[in-house]
Amino acid sequence: MPGSSAFSFLRTLCSLRWLAIAGQAATILVASSVLGLALPLEPLWIGVGVLIGFNVYASLRLRHSRDLSHATAFAHLLVDMAALAWMVGWSGGLSNPFGMMFLILTALAALALPRNWALAAALAGISGYAAAAIFGQPLRGDVNTHTLLLWGLSANFLISVVVVLVFSTRLASDLRARERELARLRERFTRNEGIVALATHAAAMAHELNTPLATMTLLADEIAAEVKDPDLKDDVATLSQLLALCRERIRNLAVPTAVDLVRVVGQWRLIRPTINLQRSGALPTSLRVDPAIAHLLQALLNNAADAGEAADEPRVDLHLEYGYGALRGEVRDYGRGFDPDQTLLPATSLFNSGKPGGLGVGLALSHATVEQLGGEMTMTAADGGGTRIRFYLPLGSPGT
Repeated sequence: MPGSSAFSFLRTLCSLRWLAIAGQAATILVASSVLGLALPLEPLWIGVGVLIGFNVYASLRLRHSRDLSHATAFAHLLVDMAALAWMVGWSGGLSNPFGMMFLILTALAALALPRNWALAAALAGISGYAAAAIFGQPLRGDVNTHTLLLWGLSANFLISVVVVLVFSTRLASDLRARERELARLRERFTRNEGIVALATHAAAMAHELNTPLATMTLLADEIAAEVKDPDLKDDVATLSQLLALCRERIRNLAVPTAVDLVRVVGQWRLIRPTINLQRSGALPTSLRVDPAIAHLLQALLNNAADAGEAADEPRVDLHLEYGYGALRGEVRDYGRGFDPDQTLLPATSLFNSGKPGGLGVGLALSHATVEQLGGEMTMTAADGGGTRIRFYLPLGSPGT
């Protein structure tokens, strides 16, 4: 139960403790003022005050810490049992029907704590009940104990119903939240399995491409030395640049280094010269980012370019800005838009991209990259058609 489970249990215990404090205060007032019972008010109000102080402390601690342990939960239960033994002992001992509340506290421990801690809580409950019985002070004066017992049992039943209802409702809510989290983790695991398989295959292919790329570079240099036509020379020069870019990308797979996003955008223009890229925003000249962010940007730009070309609108709008230790970006295409019902496919392809001839992994890789870097990514329909993808990535200071 350490962590979030302990936090949830103690949060519920704090709520129930406030109800118990209100019930105890009301019972003292009614018993002493309305029923005229000769109760020892000073020790009873001391018990209520101690519980109030402890619950204020517990509530403040829960606000500032979620890393809680079994021992902490057990200690809170011990305080409740000690307070209950004190209150019951000063108000009739065994004749007080509220002594049955030890059973409720033990049941809460059995539901929320591991077996050893639950057994310890049960022993503490038995000890508290025994202490209240042995050292309990009987009620003084002319008291109709049978009538009081009936009223006390009725109140005890109502309180038990409220406690069980509150705790069970909170427990069921936490269980549903865990099931949702488990489903989300299963979905992420399924997607990541496909991405890891793809990455393994890509690494093997990159290794195999080294030799043919070196041969092509050598041939391109020889052709450039022999070509006389200026237009053809420009084409060969572009080919050489693309080959150099491919070899650089393959080297970066083996030894990743921080990259300049402005340079990444320039390289992308070289790869997709037919796309009208409209860029806005400014980036610090010292900004260097993880290579994964460069791959993310290229994947988003390629998706946008493909969507625009399919709709005969080869235009992409790119906005990048850095501020407050984070990179914010937006990629907007002028394609036919997207199907809002597209979802992660757990079997064959990772995403249903909707692009004819597409591999269906661009969005999956982009989403996985953003998730891994602790950022956020949203995809919405753009005004006038097309798709708008926004992303936010925490980076720290430039150059890190």
